[in-house]
Amino acid sequence: MDRKRRVVIVGGGIAGLACAFFSCKKAAELGQPIDVTVLEKSDRWGGTILTEQVDGFVIEGGPDAFLVTKPWAKGHLKPIPKGLTMMIPTRFGPILRSGLLSWPAKARMAMDLLIPARKIEGDESLRSFISRRLGREAYEILVGPLMSGIYAGDGSKLSLQATFPILRDIELEYGGLIRGAIALSRKRTTSGAGSIFQAPVTGMETLVKTLVKKLQSSGVDLRLGAKVHKITQANGLYKLAMEQGEEIRASNVVLATPAFITRDLVMNLNHELTTELDHIKYVSSATVSLAYLKTDLSQPLNGHGYIIPHQEGRKALACTWTSSKWLHRAPANTVLLRVYIGSALSEQELSEDDEELLTIAVREVQETLGINTKPIITRIFRWDRALPQYNLGHPERLERIDAALKRLPGLSFAGSAYSGVGIPDCIHSGQLAAERIIWN
Repeated sequence: MDRKRRVVIVGGGIAGLACAFFSCKKAAELGQPIDVTVLEKSDRWGGTILTEQVDGFVIEGGPDAFLVTKPWAKGHLKPIPKGLTMMIPTRFGPILRSGLLSWPAKARMAMDLLIPARKIEGDESLRSFISRRLGREAYEILVGPLMSGIYAGDGSKLSLQATFPILRDIELEYGGLIRGAIALSRKRTTSGAGSIFQAPVTGMETLVKTLVKKLQSSGVDLRLGAKVHKITQANGLYKLAMEQGEEIRASNVVLATPAFITRDLVMNLNHELTTELDHIKYVSSATVSLAYLKTDLSQPLNGHGYIIPHQEGRKALACTWTSSKWLHRAPANTVLLRVYIGSALSEQELSEDDEELLTIAVREVQETLGINTKPIITRIFRWDRALPQYNLGHPERLERIDAALKRLPGLSFAGSAYSGVGIPDCIHSGQLAAERIIWN
């Protein structure tokens, strides 16, 4: 193909940037000329990936690739028992000795070994599935808070098939979660695999900056402050009307924007897409980072943080001990903590002003960790409608969206709204969109 393909990517988060990278890479491999433009309405790249470096602290505003290992339960911190794989018990001694769950709950979890796999037609909520296999208390105290920390969602609405389909696969393949988790744990031990979580020493935004430099060297047209007003289609081309009055034409367009923004942009292209996208709901959240001197601590931070079951009625969702989890995130004589506020079950907290959010965070670490001094550094990050909710019916909705997109050649979607909220998921969505561009 000799004609240069014009590709416009709307959205400069990690999905959009990844799409630009893979588009250039694939086109170079095939010897196909390509012209790539990335449009981002804000004044920075990376979307919710945001890192600040202040006085030796590396502070994440958005994702930081953490995995909390201590939950909040019943008035004081209790460690999650050892021997868990994906929050499923693989060793019974630590579970029996743990004070996290009641004895009836422990017995109910063990019933997973006797309960046969259920062949359910269609989807099932995450809460229903875990409660069915391991019991209600295991979900509310152990599994639910962790999953809420990932999706900030309501487990009774979240789709198992869209969020953790591997759990359903484990049930069907091994006959139960505990048997499957034990088998997977043995495989992982045999392979010698280490931690699945990683992060750059200088923060997650390093990924974005490195990618932007790579795109610049590849000749990609990167535009900040470039907001698309609407998109129309005529004569096989898409016309993007910019808010500043410019019109951009392209044979291929990738919308790596939140579903509610994508909905507005495709309004003139396909009514069915508009309807389906409108049903993908979002939750807002906030993070509050607090730095203290180590001498301010009343107890050692032996762990990576804690999560708080909704039943506790607290205003915070979780607290990560950032400086314990990641090296080089805080000076040697200090600690860096991050408190999470807001979920599908408690979005009302985000109506408070920044001063009140700070008060909530400071009170949380004061009451739980016994820190009574004023933090030496504070940072508040609000994320309005940033977390898509994969509620029941989401997999079927994606099928209808894909079917509608097939009637609009050259148009693709990418980002967290569809098949994964994690950074690797978003990067993969950008890669898939790039492949559809090149092979279209």
